[in-house]
Amino acid sequence: MTYEKSLIIIKPDAVQRNLIGEIISRIEKKGLKIVGMKMISIQDAVLEEHYAHIKDKPFFPGIRDFMKASPVVVMAVDGINTISALRLLVGPTKAWEANAGTIRGDFSLSTQSNIVHASDSIENGEIEVKRFFESNEIFEYQKIDTDFIYAEHKK
Repeated sequence: MTYEKSLIIIKPDAVQRNLIGEIISRIEKKGLKIVGMKMISIQDAVLEEHYAHIKDKPFFPGIRDFMKASPVVVMAVDGINTISALRLLVGPTKAWEANAGTIRGDFSLSTQSNIVHASDSIENGEIEVKRFFESNEIFEYQKIDTDFIYAEHKK
């Protein structure tokens, strides 16, 4: 049993297509706990840090411009095995490869305009949540549905 935090970014394409509520709903229905959420405009320095692994690639300026095209919604999500659960819920980065029923499979056909970002590892989840949230923006609380989401031995 591993409690994990993940960052979710609801990207500009999802914001513009009125999918914010649908995405939040799917995350909540899965049983994951939203412990932080806000709408922001992402600044260049944060984008360069977040996308450090590709900032020297020729396609990075397009990603930067896309991520600044409108506000985004960032969420910190907590739960048992959150990273793997979200990766299944979201679908692969190449949205045209995503299965129907996943967020990307239902709403995207792109790599860049692929609706959401979700942390890809426990380590990155911790780093990314700290990148977008101050400690006083993360809430620790008990949800009353926890007993119905996790088996007794998983809590």
